[in-house]
Amino acid sequence: MRAIAILPARMGATRFPGKPLHPIRGIPLLGHCYYRTVLASGVNKTYVATCDEVIATYVRSIGGTAVMTSSSHNRASDRTAEAMLKIEQATGEQVDVVIMVQGDEPLILPKTISETLRHFADPTVEIVNIMSRLRTREAFEDKNNVKVVVDQQGDALYFSREPIPSPWKGIDHVPMFMQVGVIAFRRDLLIRFNSMPEMPLEKIESVDMNRVLETGGKIRMVMTEAMTIGVDTPEDADEVGRILADDPVFAKYAKQ
Repeated sequence: MRAIAILPARMGATRFPGKPLHPIRGIPLLGHCYYRTVLASGVNKTYVATCDEVIATYVRSIGGTAVMTSSSHNRASDRTAEAMLKIEQATGEQVDVVIMVQGDEPLILPKTISETLRHFADPTVEIVNIMSRLRTREAFEDKNNVKVVVDQQGDALYFSREPIPSPWKGIDHVPMFMQVGVIAFRRDLLIRFNSMPEMPLEKIESVDMNRVLETGGKIRMVMTEAMTIGVDTPEDADEVGRILADDPVFAKYAKQ
């Protein structure tokens, strides 16, 4: 199985402009995500997809490969799909699986990225998405964190920025799971997904994976017990910096 990883990144994030190049312990946020993805076993090559030359310049400066994409994309999956097709055209090789790693997940473990790949041994699985536990009610209610509920097989039932399942009867036994920005697609599914129009629930929740569920598809959710933080604010970046002080994966690339 030929698997590649693509990190979609752009400078114009409305909540945190310039986020990809925001320094954390001397390395841009995007750099942490890139180095950790490169360390993942089973990934043939890692790329960064961007519409910003300043990001591409940084990626090249650390020995990475940047793929320039349209500035019109609103969804990371759209940018990832365009980059994948450009990569295939440039290399003359078709990929089997694309792992989309959001460029704001600087604590993601390489083994967590690799974990997505083994689930494709099941021919019925077309999308694999990592999830982690939310450990506080405050995090559970934070609309920056996309919550997910799953069925008995571990497949997603629904994604929301609201706290789901509802804690109205008490929170002690509520499974509080958060979507992590690591999503692996079979190649043809990614193309098909991006050819579909946006769906109503996707727009309401601002979660594009609801497009899959609303049209009858399945998403295999895979738990990681490791700490993950999707950086949405400068305060999130500061928290990541504190955690990285004792992070063994960071030690592997800190001096690059």
